[in-house]
Amino acid sequence: MSLPRIAPYPMPVSVPPGRATWELDPDRCVVLVHDAQRYFLDAFEPGVEPMTVLLDHLERIVHAARGRGVPVVYSAQPGDQAPGPRGLLKDFWGPGLRAVPEHTDVVDRLAPRPGDVRITKWRYSAFQRTDLRETLQELGRDQIVVTGVYAHLGCLLTAADAFMRDLETFFVADAVADFSEAEHHAAVHYAAGRCARVLLAADVVATLEQGDSFESR
Repeated sequence: MSLPRIAPYPMPVSVPPGRATWELDPDRCVVLVHDAQRYFLDAFEPGVEPMTVLLDHLERIVHAARGRGVPVVYSAQPGDQAPGPRGLLKDFWGPGLRAVPEHTDVVDRLAPRPGDVRITKWRYSAFQRTDLRETLQELGRDQIVVTGVYAHLGCLLTAADAFMRDLETFFVADAVADFSEAEHHAAVHYAAGRCARVLLAADVVATLEQGDSFESR
């Protein structure tokens, strides 16, 4: 029931056609860094794709967001979860993270800074049992850019949950990673066809740096 060891695979370099035509707007969006904790990223082989590209792209997106004044939101699971809060997750994944920095800390390259938003996440979706929706309302934001791990689990279900809460959702194909190339591509295609606009990291960074909407360039 522990996490699998993830074999190297290449990141996507293009996006599938999708239904949504929403314009990514730096004045309306937040960037979500989903579960970029050591416990989850240690499942990848270091120094090769997808890990190298994932970290590079996440770092660029976060840097651009902060530079533009776009809120950066970090979801992170707590360690040593009691049986009640852990619930049925234990039947699929066991007890989860231990309450030690080697498990719970966000990796150094992406570490939250003062002013970033942190939420404690209890289920696949970052909206379940959290105040994320209320936080976005307080920030006056109605778009969310989903990045992090794992693409077909927390990232995809967060994107679907955001869509069902009437938030315009952007799924960054090469700033998420997964258990396998097949599962990664399946998540991207599902998001494009059902709940999100799929973009590449370069497009997100360019929009955040230039400060205009993606479609207006």
